[in-house]
Amino acid sequence: MKIIDFEKKHVESAKLIAAANYYEEREYVPILPSIDSLPDLDYFANNGLGVAAFDEDRLIGYLCCYEPWDNAFNSTAKGTFSPIHAHGSIKENRRLIYQRMYQAAAEKWVKSKITYHAIGHYAHDAESLNAFFTYGFGLRCMDAIRSMEEIECQPYDGIYFEELAKSDVIRVGEMRRLESEHMGNSPCFMYSSLEDFKSWLARAEERNSRVFVAKDCEKLIAFVEVKSSAAENFVTEVNNICNICGAFCLPEYRGKNIYQNLLNFAIRKLKGEGYKLLGVDFESFNPIAYSFWLKYFTAYTNSVVRRIDECALHN
Repeated sequence: MKIIDFEKKHVESAKLIAAANYYEEREYVPILPSIDSLPDLDYFANNGLGVAAFDEDRLIGYLCCYEPWDNAFNSTAKGTFSPIHAHGSIKENRRLIYQRMYQAAAEKWVKSKITYHAIGHYAHDAESLNAFFTYGFGLRCMDAIRSMEEIECQPYDGIYFEELAKSDVIRVGEMRRLESEHMGNSPCFMYSSLEDFKSWLARAEERNSRVFVAKDCEKLIAFVEVKSSAAENFVTEVNNICNICGAFCLPEYRGKNIYQNLLNFAIRKLKGEGYKLLGVDFESFNPIAYSFWLKYFTAYTNSVVRRIDECALHN
């Protein structure tokens, strides 16, 4: 096996591997949509950060990433992300192929002072996940999906549901603040400043999203926010999928099937508009989200993250 720079001449062979890997995952999650073509890989061939693995003259794997950005995950580190279509491997010796590719790619990334490495994987690809877990990565984010069919649950009398007008989405501001506060606590530690919250308030009406709420009399007690395009991965961009991009329920109203009924209200409306699939992404280290979403949705990606020690920058 030899590892070389990923170049434009490798793109077409890499697309075949990417498609094969996607359809492998689709065997485990058949609800995933059929995809005619995956996103183009030319961007990754041009940024100089990718690598390709060869067995003689045959491409057997590739690993690329986006251009880095500062303050990854609100840290002081520079980070990058390799989405599910930006890497792939044949089945045979997959774990070893990924380990060899990451060793070469990570050398490039750290030389470019990129110390936060995030990589999206298919949830049922144990070989690639184990390769990266062995190399110091941990699970952080997950994408999950379900058909646009109602959840089986008991109705809850006295609770009302509606979709907010754009001019009214600011009404979920307090729940947004509580959601942000929850994400800042252990074990999530995803702290948001007061300035971040004020920024969300200022942009609330401009977000290209829709908000459905549950009400106890006139009190808003839960919300779910959805978008037709989430840009988390190429699956979230298909025409008939809607993606959850915000969710919260007041603690005193949890465990009563209220949130399930809120989702059903949104599902009925979205299904009537022609949507067939509902997606959601969440942090694996958020115990409430992890336990709730995986009851009703099937995971199809696991994104793993590694933070390289700063001492590596002085090597």
